[in-house]
Amino acid sequence: MKQSKIVGLTGGISTGKSTVSKYLIKKGFEVIDADKIAKRALDKESFSYNEIVKYFGQEILDENKNIDRKKMGSIIFSNKEKRNKLNEIVHPFVFESIKQRILESKNEIIFLDIPLLFETYNSYKKYNILFDYIIVVETSLDIQLERLINRDNISEELARQKINSQMSIKDKIERADIIINNDGTIECLYKRADEVLIQLT
Repeated sequence: MKQSKIVGLTGGISTGKSTVSKYLIKKGFEVIDADKIAKRALDKESFSYNEIVKYFGQEILDENKNIDRKKMGSIIFSNKEKRNKLNEIVHPFVFESIKQRILESKNEIIFLDIPLLFETYNSYKKYNILFDYIIVVETSLDIQLERLINRDNISEELARQKINSQMSIKDKIERADIIINNDGTIECLYKRADEVLIQLT
């Protein structure tokens, strides 16, 4: 059986990666969303649940013994050590789940929607999840700021902080195989995505 082509899809905050991801799904392509899988890692059914509760304590649970995501978020947001510990517990679940989806897939192309792809690249490699191509969705800083301010209804200062907390889009572009520019209209973005699909298929 022919092995699927694995295409990583990433970008910066508010550059339009999620819009491209939704468009690919609409076009009938398989998109594996790493963020959605990471959220499932906090569910009671996941093998990481007990380890999370053991480390963080019962106070992170709601009345139904579910992990309260807001409480968890406030704990890890300001504590790097605890954030790293959560990642350490959650990552095996995420990578194993993605690997399983890839193995079970019968599609010729699988897109992996991963916001922090380059930051976690070595972990994907460790789990033998290898990329044939990596697409970066990029936009100018002015447009990125404007979209983020409007989307999250935040100040320019906070928007800049959020953008600066990530790997720079310039560094991501340098490591990309394919770049999708999103400085124009949504129609221009879809047109560029269609051109990339022709290139990949």
